[in-house]
Amino acid sequence: MVQHIGVLTSGGDAPGMNACVRAVVRMAIYRGIKVSGILRGFAGLLTGEMRPLDVGSVGDIIHRGGTMLRTARSKEFFEPKNQALAATKLKDAGIDALIVIGGDGSFRGAQALMRHGIRIVGIPGTIDNDIPGTDYTIGFDTAVNTVLDAINKIRDTATSHDRTNVIEVMGRRAGHIALLAGLGGGAESILVPEVPFDLDDVCARLLRGHDRGKLHSIILVAEGAGSAVEIGKRIEEKTGLETRVTILGHIQRGGNPTATDRIWASRMGAQAVEALLRGQSNIMLGVRKGELVEENLDKALTERNGLDEELYRLAGVLSI
Repeated sequence: MVQHIGVLTSGGDAPGMNACVRAVVRMAIYRGIKVSGILRGFAGLLTGEMRPLDVGSVGDIIHRGGTMLRTARSKEFFEPKNQALAATKLKDAGIDALIVIGGDGSFRGAQALMRHGIRIVGIPGTIDNDIPGTDYTIGFDTAVNTVLDAINKIRDTATSHDRTNVIEVMGRRAGHIALLAGLGGGAESILVPEVPFDLDDVCARLLRGHDRGKLHSIILVAEGAGSAVEIGKRIEEKTGLETRVTILGHIQRGGNPTATDRIWASRMGAQAVEALLRGQSNIMLGVRKGELVEENLDKALTERNGLDEELYRLAGVLSI
């Protein structure tokens, strides 16, 4: 039976991680279970950076971005000898189950600990929304709204100067942020790594809009689709339209989480504790069609979280 749960955040931080940690801690305490936080993800686990968490230690964090447990990436952890060392450190601390909040790399690290006798539950936390087995990941909604806010501000100055603006957003392997923010923000073109694009078509669309009197245009580029700087230069060369480039970068990771991120993070954190108390392991919490679900972690990591093709087509139709 689980008597002591550990929780860590790993990989890139995402708004809502704090709300999730809070839910894990308070549900565990409510159910009479000890809980400890591991600082700096798997890197901190290797060096034994742990501390007990109580109700007060997670007060006043539900609305804060980032992660109170901090996070790091650790190449050393993926060496087999260090995985065994990490499991030993957990067992020496009396921790018999671990909740890992992060992306697919974090989950693969968690599975390595499971092979050393640690029960595991994963919670998807990444702004990219690129985890298989779930329609939603913690932080995605906040990131999309951060990009939408930037689009609104850039549109003001773009209209004033009659400019084309190319905005680069995060998404090396997945264009979910670009798609939803572009659809919600009325972008003229959305360039994502999943769908090949023809820059001549993008330019033709811009010129059609300019010819009918449009005062500005917004092109949204997921970083995995190409360099916004290079795309902006080529657009200006091909169209003669004054073009500016904005790279939003890590601003997309920060900020107060939206209500959506806080609520789902809280539900997932609480459910993760309940799953461990039922004897579950090697699972990931996820969201399917608006419902909280438990997915086999092996299965989830072998699937692919593809782009919503219907939404992509709709964005193209509405931007004519």
